[in-house]
Amino acid sequence: MEKLTTICESLNSFIWGLPAMICIVCVGILLTIRTRVIQVRKFPDSMKNTIGKIFSKEKSADGSMSPFQAVCTALAGTVGTGNIAGVAGAIAIGGPGAIFWMWCSAFLGMCTKFSEVTLAIHYREKNKDGEYVGGPMYYIKNGLGKNWRWLAYLYAIFGILTVFGTGNATQVNTIVTSVNSAISSLSPNYKYDVSKFSLVLGIFVAAAVAMVLLGGIKRIGQVTERLVPFMAVLYVLFALGVVVVNINTVPYVFKSIFVGAFSPRAFTGGAVGALFVSLKKGVSRGIFSNEAGLGTGSIAHACADTDKPIEQGLFGIFEVFMDTIVICTLTALVILCSGVIVPYGSNDAGANLTISGFVATYGGWVSVFTAVAMCCFAFSTIIGWGLYGSRCVEFVFGNKAVRPFLVIYSFIAIVGATMNLGLLWLIAEIFNGLMVIPNLIALFALSGVVVKLVKEHFAE
Repeated sequence: MEKLTTICESLNSFIWGLPAMICIVCVGILLTIRTRVIQVRKFPDSMKNTIGKIFSKEKSADGSMSPFQAVCTALAGTVGTGNIAGVAGAIAIGGPGAIFWMWCSAFLGMCTKFSEVTLAIHYREKNKDGEYVGGPMYYIKNGLGKNWRWLAYLYAIFGILTVFGTGNATQVNTIVTSVNSAISSLSPNYKYDVSKFSLVLGIFVAAAVAMVLLGGIKRIGQVTERLVPFMAVLYVLFALGVVVVNINTVPYVFKSIFVGAFSPRAFTGGAVGALFVSLKKGVSRGIFSNEAGLGTGSIAHACADTDKPIEQGLFGIFEVFMDTIVICTLTALVILCSGVIVPYGSNDAGANLTISGFVATYGGWVSVFTAVAMCCFAFSTIIGWGLYGSRCVEFVFGNKAVRPFLVIYSFIAIVGATMNLGLLWLIAEIFNGLMVIPNLIALFALSGVVVKLVKEHFAE
């Protein structure tokens, strides 16, 4: 296990090194410039169209989701442990300044996600079951031509490998951690076999995941459109409560974020001293959370019952804003405002650190809320990524391979319940990085198509 961890750390450092950071930032800047900062110009439209759909009774055609169900499914994939355990890990490894770099990646990521969703709708297809299918593999195949089809298959293969770690194992691990923490907080003297309990919990999650995913695209949309808004609002309210109770610490916390972005050592006691470490963890965990650059969210958006790529693209801006600017920031404030001791330099910091922030403010009873919130976050992410994986499997192996994949994917929850968190995050980040490469190539090459679609849409 130690050798495997060492190998994964080396691969992670290589994939998420300086070249990767430059490519992600440069493509984000290119798209932002070419669309004339659409994430700012059309931000009000994005908020109005998305939030306005929450109470809509709009129904979708067979084989598709409503536009709001599509954005909820995409949010289900993004709003997960990246917002809770991922942010905690970014602060522990990169210091408070990592949050600043997370914001920077989100600003550019809004335009990147907008472009991904727009292209996914524009180049999508219908499969044999009459369902819309799209995403990076389809806009690479249909947008770049036959000579680039190998890149589409490469993306899909990386996607299949990624979903097991990023979309499933790390999520279940966080569910298990949060439930065990809640039990410990409520009954410190209660003795039970943690490993056996974790195994049973993993089996339960696996069964629940299978019930939803095997029900098809309609059931996925119905579950996510109810679960995502509920869990997001509840989490935001409790997190804001922590900030209000500790309002006197807020100025220092924001100082540690802004100054710490360039001088990490000043706020980490020397445990984190390198600027690049802070930048790297902020960007990588930001991408892990909002998935801008990975292209995965566009797979869910491609299922939307709409013929307007730009309008659905605006949903992508809202998605990144909610995920990173709102929920990730609130998680960071919960940790930094509450006064909990942050284990700077540790790779093992995760959901426990966020839970400690809530408990320090509200008391032990709140561990029940955090357990429920994290279970909802993680479960919704597993559902979203199950859809992503099934589309990648369908692209590579055909429709017949989808159901066997979903069964295997569900059983991975049992493995995730019993693995080491630090190693899981390393593996997840490695495959995330591999998915970014083909997607960024496609976004760069098809940026002109995005600009053309933007001009045509707003001219009308």
